[in-house]
Amino acid sequence: MAESQASGKARAQCREIMTTNVTSVGPNAPIREAAAMMRDGDIGSLPVVENGRLVGIVTDRDIVVRAIAEGADASTAVSTAMTADVFSVKPDDFVFEAIRLMGDKQVRRIPVVSDDGKLAGIIAMADIALEVEDEREIAEALEEISSGSAFWSKK
Repeated sequence: MAESQASGKARAQCREIMTTNVTSVGPNAPIREAAAMMRDGDIGSLPVVENGRLVGIVTDRDIVVRAIAEGADASTAVSTAMTADVFSVKPDDFVFEAIRLMGDKQVRRIPVVSDDGKLAGIIAMADIALEVEDEREIAEALEEISSGSAFWSKK
């Protein structure tokens, strides 16, 4: 693929590559329910949504480390294990912004939210890999996510 074509794909808007059929969970749902949803959907994280608005994200690791390892039982609310400080992009943002954010924040998925905070979709590294054929850009983002360098270099 020509460099200009690859660059054009990275300049596509997030709405063009995001997954819109997103499984989500409410903050008051028990962690057992979230874990079952992850198992059944073969996914490792769920956006936490209240009244359509994104209020957090919970991962399988969050459930284990923040809830179960601390003695919580399966009926504990998702809100006790979720991350409330979620990094997101807007549907009209460029894909390269999602790639940059994934690298900077060391995450593999970025929720896409509308101006009023409603969950519109989600972008995973796999979505980017399928749409953006600039292998160097993807490789650099993956390296940052995996290395921990972005996290450890912050003061």
